[in-house]
Amino acid sequence: MKFLRRDLEAPGPRALPEMLLETLDLLDGDSMILAPGEIPLFITAGVETLGILKDGRIQSSELLATVRVVRRTHSQQVGTIEIPRGPIGEGKHELTVKVLPLTRDDLVLVLISDESEAQRVHDVRRDFVANISHELKTPIGALSLLSEAVLGSKDDPASVVKFATRMQSEAKRLTDLVQEIINLSRVQDSDPLQLAQGVSIAYVIREAIDQCQISAESRNITVSYLEKSDAVVLGDRDQLIMALHNLIENAINYSPENTKVSVTTASESGIIDISVTDQGIGISESEQDRIFERFYRVDPARSRQTGGTGLGLSIVKHVAAKHGGEVKVWSVENVGSTFSIRLPIYESPMESVQ
Repeated sequence: MKFLRRDLEAPGPRALPEMLLETLDLLDGDSMILAPGEIPLFITAGVETLGILKDGRIQSSELLATVRVVRRTHSQQVGTIEIPRGPIGEGKHELTVKVLPLTRDDLVLVLISDESEAQRVHDVRRDFVANISHELKTPIGALSLLSEAVLGSKDDPASVVKFATRMQSEAKRLTDLVQEIINLSRVQDSDPLQLAQGVSIAYVIREAIDQCQISAESRNITVSYLEKSDAVVLGDRDQLIMALHNLIENAINYSPENTKVSVTTASESGIIDISVTDQGIGISESEQDRIFERFYRVDPARSRQTGGTGLGLSIVKHVAAKHGGEVKVWSVENVGSTFSIRLPIYESPMESVQ
């Protein structure tokens, strides 16, 4: 069963009715039962994962105030609260809570759901569809024109080869764009902290570098990672690999041939900083605030050459925020850039690390 039961250590611990616990276990959302003093007698697994509880104490002052109102008035209260996803970054859990008094022992039941988050995702999807409809028109229109050119040049083999080659290029661009749209949609819709597992940062870095080796070798760019970080973070392994892969791939694509891309890590105050540094074209200060927007490209001509979709950095930003972290950038034009994903380190004992 998904719930975790906690009995008071005070004299005369109270056993909660098994039927009540089984009913709470069947609900879609999370829940907890609080004794006087806001001591948890029972919580579902997601309560601690969401960060509502830490060391047995409620972290939200709004929720504490609501619980105290229910104790005083003996009437239910409904409201919304925001819980930070981590100690850094702008990511938040937006939760709807219903707090109800129970008839025995002055207990309080708290029901928690992500209804407000679902509304936010709906709004994001609506805006996202409007954006992609424009972005998809370009490669689809190019394919249509090129197919007409091929038909008009059927008696000229050289022209047929030329136009067919360009069609292959546009088809790949369209395929990459669709895949990135799928990736971003999955990242926006999912919550990696709901079914989170411990993920080794060293493993994430090695996998991301391996995925970029072919593109690095094609441009004679060396990707180095000499450190061995033993840090573990809580989250989704595949999303973290995808985010770091996007940073490394960008560094390769926007760097001159025969240069170097470095991946480094540093830990401080419970935060792991994973940095990707290149010797590329750099980004102007005026554009650094916009590079994480969907479909924004610093150099559209270069993006066409490299097959860039304008979604890679947006995916990185969403993955970092969803994991309770953030992404930072330092860049100087014609010198290079450093992108850093900063994530909270998971310190708790773990059954398994991916």
